Order: sequence, then C-alpha cells, then structure tokens
Amino acid sequence: MKILNLYAGIGGNRKMWPEGNKITAVENNEQIAKIYSDFFPKDKMIIADAHDYLLKHFEEFDFIWSSPPCPSHSRARYWSSKGGRYGIIYPDMTLYQEIILLQNFFKGKYVVENTISYYEPLIKPQKIGRHYIWANFMASEIKIKSNYIFGGEDKKRVEQMIGLDISGQKISDKTKILRNCVEPELGLHIFNCAFGKKQQEQLL
Repeated sequence: MKILNLYAGIGGNRKMWPEGNKITAVENNEQIAKIYSDFFPKDKMIIADAHDYLLKHFEEFDFIWSSPPCPSHSRARYWSSKGGRYGIIYPDMTLYQEIILLQNFFKGKYVVENTISYYEPLIKPQKIGRHYIWANFMASEIKIKSNYIFGGEDKKRVEQMIGLDISGQKISDKTKILRNCVEPELGLHIFNCAFGKKQQEQLL
C-alpha cells in the first residue's frame, strides 16, 4: 500500500504502522526530516511544502495522513491572545483546504488530524482525546495518555511514551517537537480503523 504522511515531523503518528507499506513522508524542516529518516530509514523522505505536495501528488496514494500546523486553531493560542501574550492572528485555512480537497477528489482512505479548536469547526470532525480528525471512515474512541507537556522535567517522560528519543539531537525547541507528535497508539488505532487486518494484508 502506498501511504503519504504529510507534515511528518519526527514520525509519532507513523511509528506503529505495519511494516511492508511504501511510505512517503513530507516535511519542510531539514533538521526534523533528518531525525525522521534516522527513525524510519525505509521511508522515502521529501523535503518540501506538504500543502503543495498534496495538491500535486494526492492521486498517487492509497492512504493519506495529514497533520497541518495547528497553533492558529488551538485553544492555547486563543487563551494566550486573549491574555495579551500573543497578537491575534487569522486561523490558517490550509486545514480546511485539504479537507475539502480530500473529501471531493481523493479515492483512497484519508485522515486529516488537528488540535481541538477554540471555535466551532467549519466542517464537522470526529473527536478523539485532544484531537479532531476528519476522515472518510469512522474511528472509534480510544483512551490514550496525552503527550501535551509544559516543563522540561516532562520531556523524558514524553520521549519514553512516544518511543522516539531525541535527547541526543542538536536541535532547538525539543519540547515543541515532542508536543507536536501524534501519539503512536492513536496513529495505529486510526490506521486500523481505516483498514481491517484482512484488507491490510491484501494491500501490502
């Protein structure tokens, strides 16, 4: 099965996916892309703008996972803006552009993942834990410990929970990188909701 993993980060959502699939990951940060490739050397890494890549290549894949940038939609950013810590910004409509594209033109299975927004979503999502997902299949609820972290003391705990150790990497803002990871158990759960075991075996 050909999979497109957009805004790949260091690969939290991808970590527990079954082996044997042909995975193309897209990440625009070269340092983060290098870390992803170290963890998943069999995946094809494309250093590019994921939003642009999706438009040009979505028809080439059987399954697409997209996690567009979430800060402009998040409740945390909203509360910080209300408190004067950050300026007020427009929500990034990249999120809804991708949902509409996939809903109307993509023939495979897809999921678009984002944070729970501070406003009522313009397109109704499914809600799992601290995530919204838009997909063309139903994903059941699952209880997973959140990877959301605030202090440096929690960093090691989250690395252990996600199973991706970046402590030795020379990259700034490791806390943010870890916070942006989708929990691997959630990534696997959603994958399994999209493809039953028999169908997975047929597609490999």
